[in-house]
Amino acid sequence: MNYDSIWNNFLSIIQTKLTSLPFKTWFADTKLLKIENSKAYIIVPMPIHKKHLVDNYNNLIIETLNSLVGTNCELVFLLSEEIEEELNENKVQNNINNIEVEVEEVNSNLISKYTFDNFVVGNSNKFAHAGALSVAENPGKMYNPLFLYGDSGLGKTHLMHAIGNYIVKNSNKKVLYVTSEQFIQDFIKTNRKDDEDSNFNYVDFFKNKYRNIDVLIIDDIQYLGGATKTQQEFFHTFNNLYNDSKQIIISSDRSPKDLKVLEDRLRTRFTWGLEVNIFPPDFELRSQIVRKKIIAEKLEKEIPDDVIEYIAANTGSNVRELEGAITRLIAYSSMMGSADITLDLAVDALKDTVSKGIGEKNDVHRIQKIVSEYFQISVEDIRSKKRSSNISFPRQIAMYLCRVMTNESFPKIGIEFGGKDHTTVMHSVEKIEKEIRVNKDLANIIEKLKKDIGLV
Repeated sequence: MNYDSIWNNFLSIIQTKLTSLPFKTWFADTKLLKIENSKAYIIVPMPIHKKHLVDNYNNLIIETLNSLVGTNCELVFLLSEEIEEELNENKVQNNINNIEVEVEEVNSNLISKYTFDNFVVGNSNKFAHAGALSVAENPGKMYNPLFLYGDSGLGKTHLMHAIGNYIVKNSNKKVLYVTSEQFIQDFIKTNRKDDEDSNFNYVDFFKNKYRNIDVLIIDDIQYLGGATKTQQEFFHTFNNLYNDSKQIIISSDRSPKDLKVLEDRLRTRFTWGLEVNIFPPDFELRSQIVRKKIIAEKLEKEIPDDVIEYIAANTGSNVRELEGAITRLIAYSSMMGSADITLDLAVDALKDTVSKGIGEKNDVHRIQKIVSEYFQISVEDIRSKKRSSNISFPRQIAMYLCRVMTNESFPKIGIEFGGKDHTTVMHSVEKIEKEIRVNKDLANIIEKLKKDIGLV
């Protein structure tokens, strides 16, 4: 019985019956461990999930799960630390054949929702995407190992699961995804003794799990640092797989040469294949990620373009922060009586979490400051909604200069000017362009401001 497949189907059904926020809060991080003796053992992240799921969703879970497995199941909720105890109750420690059967049933640990289809590609990650797809299409033949590195939240884990899911879907190869912490924990177990004071069964289980596979995907390899004996075992595991032309995929928060916490012989091997650095997404890619996330979540409320651009411009530099901003915005809207999502609401909802964003001393900010000083108004005025001529005209000039002196888009400029619509920016730019042609005094002012700004 493929428990991962059952639970993925279960979650897909539950997602259609709940709104995004309760699904993500209470169900997204759950997992089906096993079904045994008419009991479904479900892993939950925190104790609060146990009580809340029983009190509020017990009947829904039973009804949905029973429809998938065809039998009535009693629910048993387990925390991660309780899993090992539950597994050990039925583990036969002295029978090698039983150990081998258990190896056959080791889960790939792949998360099915992470695919190449829903990975948003931009300038910062297109090389990583291309390399990952090449490996998925030719495991063990193209780039071995594939080493992905970059800051947290940039899509390394998504790509690794996408590779694994692609291989599983298009071949009969055995894939295993683990974090370095899981590898360490599995290795530590090899030091245990069974009833006959032997650790042979545990060693055999470990070697079969990590060497009797076609693709090993290991996440956050930097955490092997300090675990000397585990590094030695990973060295032997790496050699065994590599010599048998098995694909190895590794991720880290830094490049192999910067992994000083690991043995030199490991770092050297990590450079044998393809090293790919994933960079933080630019504004355009962040906007695409937000839009795709909104579509995937099937949110009940429409999120306007200016709100999407505000989130993209002001919320961190990685996918997790962007996703967190969307979740926070939806939750805030609900708490405010299901208020419509507007730019003002977004600014209020995210005021404690946004990065420097609009206040950041970037090129746009520099232009705003110099134009404001020239016309003797404040930067706050130029970003405001005030429409008096002594403010609106300098604002139009500043928008024009931002357009011709930076690479920012109309929507991004609008956001930097207090959330103006991109059509407002376009109108301002066109107006100043026309005025310059017939008004030499204005043309001279523009040239002086350009020199003062000094960006071109």
